[in-house]
Amino acid sequence: MSENKECSDSKKPKIDEALREDTICQKLEEMGLKLPSPGTPKGSYAMLVRSGNLIFTSGHIPMREDGTLITGKVGSETSLEDAVEASKLCALHILSTMKAELGSLDKISRIVKLVGFVNSSGDFGKQPVVVNGASDLLKEAFGDKGVHARSAVGSSALPLNVTVEIEAIFEVFQNGNHL
Repeated sequence: MSENKECSDSKKPKIDEALREDTICQKLEEMGLKLPSPGTPKGSYAMLVRSGNLIFTSGHIPMREDGTLITGKVGSETSLEDAVEASKLCALHILSTMKAELGSLDKISRIVKLVGFVNSSGDFGKQPVVVNGASDLLKEAFGDKGVHARSAVGSSALPLNVTVEIEAIFEVFQNGNHL
């Protein structure tokens, strides 16, 4: 995971920590985490879709800051520990997409659901442990509103041979107001 002392966009002026509005970004910074740059679609789809006060993200993959991907089947080519880290990186990419859409992660009223796909060897059965990397990160950053429903699915292959791909459903405050 990348370490950073700020979560704000580099284009925005620096804000005194006491006045910063995005408490989720503050929490991520305290956790030693940095949001990556938001991704762009690599095909015929959108990074997210809004319907009412729900936002559905497309699958996000574990791309490092240098553009390289975390790849390989868990259980034969990649360790469980590396797969858990890949899952955390997917969660950070999802949050980056959400921040780009909303301007502030504080506009998220709750994380509704995650679906994690784990590139698994035939005898690997710890997909839930892998996706716990993302779930635990979100719970730590968001507290109780980060606890979500979830599926963790084993897959014989994933695009670009990535280790894990995660999508999410978020509920956001109506018109930016707390419900």
